[in-house]
Formats: sequence, structure tokens, C-alpha cells
Amino acid sequence: MSQFRSIQPIKNGLGLRELQAVLAVAELGSFRGAAAALGFSQSALSHQVSALEAALGQSLFHRPGGRAPVRLTPAGEAVCRRARRALSEVEAVAAAAEQAAHGESVRVRVGVTQTAAAEIMPAALRVFRDDHPGVEVVLVGADEPESARDALLRGDLDLAFSYNTETDAYVEAVPVVEDSWVILTRRDSAIANLDRPGFGVLDQQDLVAWNRRWRGQAELEDGWARRGIAPTIVYRTDDNLALQRLVAAGLGHACIGRVVASRAVDPVLTWLEPDEATARRTIVLCHARHRPVTATARTLITAIRSQAA
Repeated sequence: MSQFRSIQPIKNGLGLRELQAVLAVAELGSFRGAAAALGFSQSALSHQVSALEAALGQSLFHRPGGRAPVRLTPAGEAVCRRARRALSEVEAVAAAAEQAAHGESVRVRVGVTQTAAAEIMPAALRVFRDDHPGVEVVLVGADEPESARDALLRGDLDLAFSYNTETDAYVEAVPVVEDSWVILTRRDSAIANLDRPGFGVLDQQDLVAWNRRWRGQAELEDGWARRGIAPTIVYRTDDNLALQRLVAAGLGHACIGRVVASRAVDPVLTWLEPDEATARRTIVLCHARHRPVTATARTLITAIRSQAA
């Protein structure tokens, strides 16, 4: 009984709801955004975080006030690490029961972009498979946001990756990781040593680009045109690896997501991060709101978010 008595001082302020609240604030950098994401009022969410802080006797966030994002304290970082594990274990309990009820014949279908398939899912699936070896995860190419959305609504996909999608009446969008646009270039290029340049450095420069059928590429180019930025597009491609190889060969710079750029395939490559609002974008994981999300799928979502972070 001594073990149970030892947690008595904190157990009243430490529950799943409080842990979810802290994680949401940490990931979104905002009490208001976290409250909206979890479906609470801002005051209710603030109360949950405060209750946990009081129970632990530690402040978990730096609160600068105004529009500045809140940041985790060292104690908050430690709590978040444990909270992710705790919530993952709770979700695993429900997933295990679900798999047992179906004789372990459980399948999760995930629509993936090239970035998600190559850079996010391998690590997430390695962790997920340790606890759920009997689950079949099917990765389906889904680079077109509209097609992925339609597949979710039809029930052809359980989850789908997208960029900058917001929750609406039909689709729930769960933030996974920030993947801002960056400028990919060779380490020996004329722009490689610039300190956080804007996209203006690409004016009149040779550029390797995605095809314009990709919404993100079209939005980038349209935005540059409005600002008088006119790179010379020398090659277009749909292939992530080909784009990197073309830049490595010195055929031009490129704009690519930070997640891919940070794991560039060739050591001659480096990347620059423009300090511009138009560079910002977020990878999200979507599911249809009118279809129940299985416990197994929720466990996979947690694995994806934890490994991406």
C-alpha cells in the first residue's frame, strides 16, 4: 500500500485530460488553439493545466503574454515526454482489445504523400509494430489533397496526410509536424551562406520545381509573381528524389519541405530557411469526422506524431 500512498499528493491533479491538455498546448504553442483542438473552453483547458502544475508544484509553461507563443519549461518538457508515453499506453490497451475481438485481423489504410512515406512512416511503423505486430498498415499514395479527402469520406482510407488542412464539418485534421518551405541548394552555391534569406534571392536564378499540378508549388509561384520574383524554371518533376539529384548536379536551386531537406540524399546539398510567413506550412493527419476512428488507428496516430516530433 505504500506505493499507492506515495502518489496521493499528485493523483487528484494528474489524469488523462490534464496530460492531453498539456500536450496540446505544447504542440500548438497556444492555450486558445489547444482549447479549440480539444473542444474545451479556454478557461476549462487553462484550469486543467493549472491543476497539474499545482499538483506537481512546478510551472510547465513560460507564458509571455500577448500573441507570443507559450513555451515549455524544463519541467514541462519532462512531463510531455512521459505524457506521450502514458497516453500511448492507454490507447494501446483499447487497440489490443480491438485486435483480440477481431482475431488480430485489423487493417489501417493510410494515404501518404512522398514526404510522409519516406521520412515519417518508417520510424512510426517501427515503433507501432513492436506493440501491434498483427496489424496490417496499408500505405496508399495520396499526393492530391482533394483525392485524399474524397477517399476519407468514402471510407477508402482511414487516415490521410495533407498540408495546412484545417478541421471542418467533414474532416478532422491533427497537426503532425511543421514542414516549412526551404530553399535547397548546393553547399558551394552563391547563396549557400546567406543568413535566413527571403524567397527574393531566387529572382532570375535557375530553379528545379515541382509540376504546377501540385497546389503548394502553384501557390508558391503565384505568390512570387505577385511580388515580382521571377526564377527561371529549368526542370520540373513529380519525384522527390529526382528533384534532389538535379539540385545536387548543379542544375538549379529548389524549394522543398524542411523535413525532406534535413535528410537530403546527397552531402553536397544544404538548405536555407526563409523567414517569411509564406514559407510556413504544417503536415497534418486527417480522418473523416462522420466515421468512427478505431482504437488501432488512434494508436498509429500517436506513434506518427511522437516519431515526427
